[in-house]
Amino acid sequence: MTAEQALADLTEISSQVEAAALFDAKGEVAASTLSDGEPFVRAVQDLLAAAAEARQGSLNQLEASTLAGSLFVVRDGDSYIAATTGPEPTVALVFYDLKTALRAAAPEAAKKKAAPRRRTPKKKPEADGDAA
Repeated sequence: MTAEQALADLTEISSQVEAAALFDAKGEVAASTLSDGEPFVRAVQDLLAAAAEARQGSLNQLEASTLAGSLFVVRDGDSYIAATTGPEPTVALVFYDLKTALRAAAPEAAKKKAAPRRRTPKKKPEADGDAA
């Protein structure tokens, strides 16, 4: 699935998401629902840097809320998704939807690597003869 398709699916299933962008660790925008996602992504990166400094480490997810709404950011490796919502969003649901969209937009090689392998069950040897 392309990054654009992942964002289209996200905005279709999540009525709480107002705007969203997919980007990498360097700030390269892969897709955005905004006409110009670069200023949004730069602001998000500045916030992530400040939060990482305050926590003394890199962040995997972040929620910042104001009276007007919230900003959510989720990281998976070098890929990020950021989204804005209105006030009082269902936090766990927004995070779930963002993680789902981020994974859907991941390159096929990363998906295959992360997919668990199925194990075929071993056949039990059949017993010789009937026990009576």
